[in-house]
Amino acid sequence: MLEVEHLRKSFGGLTATNDVSFHVNEGEIVSIIGPNGAGKSTIFNLVTGVYRPDGGDVRFQGASIVGKSTNQIVGLGIARTFQNLRLFTQMTVLENVLVGQHHRLRSTWLSSVLRTPGYRRQERAMREAATEKLAFFGPRLQSFRLNQPVYVLSYANRRRTEVARAMATGAKLLLLDEPSAGMNPKETAEITQIIRRMRDEGGYTILLVEHKMNLVGEISDRVIVLDYGEKIAEGSYHDVVHDPLVIEAYLGKKAAVDRAEDEEGSGA
Repeated sequence: MLEVEHLRKSFGGLTATNDVSFHVNEGEIVSIIGPNGAGKSTIFNLVTGVYRPDGGDVRFQGASIVGKSTNQIVGLGIARTFQNLRLFTQMTVLENVLVGQHHRLRSTWLSSVLRTPGYRRQERAMREAATEKLAFFGPRLQSFRLNQPVYVLSYANRRRTEVARAMATGAKLLLLDEPSAGMNPKETAEITQIIRRMRDEGGYTILLVEHKMNLVGEISDRVIVLDYGEKIAEGSYHDVVHDPLVIEAYLGKKAAVDRAEDEEGSGA
């Protein structure tokens, strides 16, 4: 579904991504991990058109999307959440999710003012779609909370609202940037199950950036590891967490050497 090939991006003298290549198959959950500053969010910004790459290509369902605007990319079927929340805090939960469908609205401003039958049908369909996406999150965003302004919600519920808004765009591929940030262990377990249901029941393909390794290990089909803007490992969760380059990136070279010696000794 998504192909990233030899992607490069620099900001002045700083190389954010350097020759990064990977793919995401339809129906997969693929995680990108790495230390802070490894280039994870930059990859998301390049895929979604926030930045234009200095080199390389991004293809969605076989067609290059480099050079397309962010709204064009959403229209093609790619939506994302952000590491730092991007919600309309004075609007309600339901209104925020309805905003995610605005690009699909086919009525004119005049039909909106006159509230024609066609406009009302679209409005009903959008509300039904919004409540359907919010239902993925159970009672936490249902009932009276639908009409609460976002600013009164807990941080975890704001995260859930942002994910629901991305789902409501009609996306096929969701890019989730640290979806469990700010959540306690119970909430993290809940969002882990929700992400799995989004794939299994909702039919979404998911690419996510995450720091919580228990979440990554539980739901990822494959894991990609970045360090200093370069891909240093890719494979199953078990394989990458035992990769000496990954251990070195997180814990330093000595830790990688010690781990390798321990495994060699236990094998002997």
